[in-house]
Amino acid sequence: MDFDAELIRALQEDGRASILSLAERLGQSRAAVAARLRTMLADRTVRVVAAVDPVFLGQLVLAHVSIRTDGTVEHVAEHLRDMSETVLVSAVGGAHDVVTEVRVGSMSELHDLLALIRAIDGVLDISTIIYSTVIKGFFVSEYHGGITLDTIDEALIERLQADGRESFRALGDAVRLSPSAVATRVQRLIDAGVIKISAVEARGLAHRQLSMGVGMTLGDDDEAVIDELRRGRGVDFAARTLGRFDAVATLVEPSAGALYASLERLRALPGVTRIEAWLHLAVLKEDYARTLRPLRTD
Repeated sequence: MDFDAELIRALQEDGRASILSLAERLGQSRAAVAARLRTMLADRTVRVVAAVDPVFLGQLVLAHVSIRTDGTVEHVAEHLRDMSETVLVSAVGGAHDVVTEVRVGSMSELHDLLALIRAIDGVLDISTIIYSTVIKGFFVSEYHGGITLDTIDEALIERLQADGRESFRALGDAVRLSPSAVATRVQRLIDAGVIKISAVEARGLAHRQLSMGVGMTLGDDDEAVIDELRRGRGVDFAARTLGRFDAVATLVEPSAGALYASLERLRALPGVTRIEAWLHLAVLKEDYARTLRPLRTD
């Protein structure tokens, strides 16, 4: 068993899982789990954070933008990192040089944002696909509507966006509530789909996990593909899309050989007619923290 990989996977499913429950799941001592988690959090191998559901934030349009650059990537990437609409910016190897995921409120806002990206010095051209349905994603929860936040909820969310494992006691001290009252509020936010607390692992050639983006053209028999994307162990994110691909996915594995094997499994599915892949060389931004809008009820 890969201790680190299994620990991170457990935290991706439940970022606030107790040390006891993590130890029981992994078959390790509480001391070993606590020590390893402290080390990974300290060296930024992994971050545990809360992400607010895009729909709750009014971010109704999610898109993936692939960019070809004229020269080096850094200048373009710097501009993309500074844009509040980008949650992911990554230098990649493949047909394009940089990819970014953007979240905006409407199609008109997306058109305006794409115009800004095209205008960045060094951008040759861009190619955009829109997520029609997110199949799998640790940071896309299921907002159910009908919930109103007060200033205490907002303060808790802001703190959890920085540290999703901050203790209920520390959170309570910050908002002047008891730990039990804070626990009730946090669970209400999770149950309503307003937030999801999960782990973000450092990825890229300089880290222990390699990451590859995959775009797929699908045939008539696409259910087996969708099921594999939903259930596949190495699939970190997947979505049905509109544009040059019918679906996209992010594969995360500990080695090039494991990435190749995952890609071959997708190629072998009868519903896949064409695949294009790109390797994430350096993830330059992965930030799901967002300032909350004024209080709202939907």
